[in-house]
Amino acid sequence: MNRIFLRRGLFLALALPAAGVVAAENPDVLRLSQRLAADAQLAELAPYERLQAQQAIAAYAEAKRSQREALLYVAERRVEIAEASARAAAARRELDSLDDVYRDLLVEASRRETARALAEAERLRLQAQIQAEEAERLRLAAEAEAQARMEVEDTLTSVAGQQAARLSAAQRKDAQLAREEAELVSGAKLPASKFESRGEVIALAGSVFASGATKLSDSGRGTVAALAAYLQALPKAKARIDGFGDGPLGKRRADALRDELVAAGISRSRLQTGGKGKATAARAAEIIVTP
Repeated sequence: MNRIFLRRGLFLALALPAAGVVAAENPDVLRLSQRLAADAQLAELAPYERLQAQQAIAAYAEAKRSQREALLYVAERRVEIAEASARAAAARRELDSLDDVYRDLLVEASRRETARALAEAERLRLQAQIQAEEAERLRLAAEAEAQARMEVEDTLTSVAGQQAARLSAAQRKDAQLAREEAELVSGAKLPASKFESRGEVIALAGSVFASGATKLSDSGRGTVAALAAYLQALPKAKARIDGFGDGPLGKRRADALRDELVAAGISRSRLQTGGKGKATAARAAEIIVTP
């Protein structure tokens, strides 16, 4: 049994990431590591719980910012669990020692017929047993609290994901209604769009511009009128306009689209422009609309 435990402990020790460098930069990592190092009983009396605590400290040291609060909480609980386990083991060791004393005192009491020695031995044994039971209770409570905290974090993450999905669905519905209104008002069709993490992306074909130029074509003016009506139907939305073309052509195309939208009544503060790479027949400019 001891050989199995030692092999498991060695495996966990080898599996732990090297967090020494991070500890020098993170005061919480240093503080928790020092707590483990300060308790000389941990390595001997609670090696497995100590390794779990080291793993939790290492996971916190390498965690992304969004995970640090939860992992710091778990690391602190793991350190407390290791300390409680060491105290429990020490209490059990003391209990075993006192049991030996108790047996010796029984012999002595039998020989000397002294009830006082028996009473003292029993008192000490009961005291040690109470201490061991209390230490074990604290360890189990800390373990349960850490598990409950992780379950709460998982639940909150799930709820946040569901809320984000509902918000995204509502935004898409608003966009669809605004699109229908814009097409009705302008009398022109808006280009197809797709929703990405950066926003609603509307690609404008090369036919929007006169061949090789920044001047809008007749069809391009109709498209811009529909875009202006769309942005007016979404008064809180902003748009980034990226033009495509060799050299400065892309930026000039984006600026031309912006000027047309401003002339159609869209506030300049809602619009940003930029230039990108080579244009294609299917993509001469791109409008990214964000709520």
